[in-house]
Amino acid sequence: MARAEWLGERRKGIGGSDAPVIAGVNPYRSLMDLWLDKTGEYSEDIDNEAMYWGRTLEDVVAREFSKRTGLRVRRNNAIIYHPEHDFMLANVDRLVVGENAGLECKTTSAFFKDDGTCPDLYYAQVQHYMAVTGRELWYVAVLAGGQRFYIYSVPRSDFYINELIEKEREFWQLVQSGTPPEFDGSEASARILDRMYPEGEGEIELPADAFGLVAQYEDAAERERAARLEKDEAANKLKAMLGNAERGAIYDRKVSWANVRQARFDSKKFKADHEGLYQEYCREFAFRRFSIK
Repeated sequence: MARAEWLGERRKGIGGSDAPVIAGVNPYRSLMDLWLDKTGEYSEDIDNEAMYWGRTLEDVVAREFSKRTGLRVRRNNAIIYHPEHDFMLANVDRLVVGENAGLECKTTSAFFKDDGTCPDLYYAQVQHYMAVTGRELWYVAVLAGGQRFYIYSVPRSDFYINELIEKEREFWQLVQSGTPPEFDGSEASARILDRMYPEGEGEIELPADAFGLVAQYEDAAERERAARLEKDEAANKLKAMLGNAERGAIYDRKVSWANVRQARFDSKKFKADHEGLYQEYCREFAFRRFSIK
């Protein structure tokens, strides 16, 4: 089906890429972000370079997986629905021939760090796939930076799946009832709020429970300041120990006070010397600044 039609079908249920959001292991999207998408309140067809190359290199990753493991894989050109929970769906990359297993193909940046276990973000996704398909094993093949290749074997965890199904059921009830989830402290929640309310005007009387949030904010800000002072104190004492040295070692840690040279544009001087040209190249950015006084 066409991409627009496929996106429309995905909004009728919870897919594999939604599972990490609901499980709380996706740092890039919040529950509110996902809820707005599923309800159609605010949907955005995000398609960036990383996603494009992920689709383009999917065949390459699948072939390399087969080459390294000797396992044959096949496409499954259909959206699969859970036999009992119709809000759960799966659009899997590959199914493994001759095994009760599937394959998820991933491409990621060169900054990917392998610790020998499947990353939580991928783990939640493939457990969702095993819940929907009934399969007992899922492989995750990851091409990192176009240079390193990793394969993870993830067995089915019925305990994790039962917990995940319950969380997905609760979320889908919020979608069907039109009840939004609470905002959290994620960057995704902040981005959604900026998009929902780009401008403000006037003054309102906040509800009574706002005072508890004000107290929470002020307490966290004070602890943040104290932590920053503690961190800076440790840094300054370590700098004093380094002295003229650029690097130091202690057990398995490397402490660096590196020499850096940067050329920075002096906008104030440029404005003073070339006021007209400065104004010609100025662009106005609108945003909202949050504060408590």
